Amino acid sequence: MKQAVRKDLETTLGSFLVKDLTEPHFDPNWHFHPHYQLFLVEEGTGTRFIGDSIKPFGPGDLVMLGPDLPHLWRSDAPYFNPQSGLTTRGLVVYFTNDCLGTDFFLRPEMHRLRLLLNGSRRGLCWTGTTHDLAVQAMRGLVAEPPTFRRVLALLSLLDDLSHAPDAEPITSAGYTNPMKPADADESSASSQAYRRMQAVHTYVLTHFHEPIRLDTVADLAGLSPSSFCRYFKARTNKTFVDFVSEIRIGHACKLLTSSQLTITDVCYNSGFRTLSNFNRQFRDVTGQTPSQYLKSVQSV
Repeated sequence: MKQAVRKDLETTLGSFLVKDLTEPHFDPNWHFHPHYQLFLVEEGTGTRFIGDSIKPFGPGDLVMLGPDLPHLWRSDAPYFNPQSGLTTRGLVVYFTNDCLGTDFFLRPEMHRLRLLLNGSRRGLCWTGTTHDLAVQAMRGLVAEPPTFRRVLALLSLLDDLSHAPDAEPITSAGYTNPMKPADADESSASSQAYRRMQAVHTYVLTHFHEPIRLDTVADLAGLSPSSFCRYFKARTNKTFVDFVSEIRIGHACKLLTSSQLTITDVCYNSGFRTLSNFNRQFRDVTGQTPSQYLKSVQSV
């Protein structure tokens, strides 16, 4: 994986930061920061990396992240082409644990909110009724001027999310961020090593539909193949082979739901060389066969 940069967000006169993002593509850097984050994708598609989770994203993707949880919304390749005319849009809210005072979230009345904040350290997403209500609340929050009413709107949104029964954790239960704030120091040796890995991350996302040789990516990282495998597993909580497989399966899921390609065509367009291997790895990642997945999506 490429370096997870500790991101310093701009200061604001308000208690929290609200942004309406419109860019050719989302931030391509794997990063983390000391803020809680609510993020809604309004426009754009790609692959979402959060901790040790890899999932495709599209319009409506809504997540909440806890402090120092590494993440990246990597837009699909066409968004990086200046001639494509494509645009990404998103709504994002950043706030800290002490944004309303050092002890605010420690008060007895904040018990449910504390549970939500603790749960967000694994990342949380919503897809049901809660998702639809939260999307409307976030749009209203962005439109609200920075007054006391906006503070109330944020607390109301967090309260609704804290009582929602359909929150789904994103990372695995045992995941912890292996990067430390010091790793973001550009002069540190660890930071320089992480920067070498950026090339690996970009290479895989660009070439996942082709055969990928371990010695090629290890060379990009400046490591031997065996050292690279250990390094990668220690920092991503998964093997490099699993990482490539999940990216390919994520792409396959997008093709199955957004194109008229057959399952066989999806297999080869996603970088797999045999249908049997594709079916096996698809089931390992999603818990379903490609045909089962397609039927479940079409029934929604």
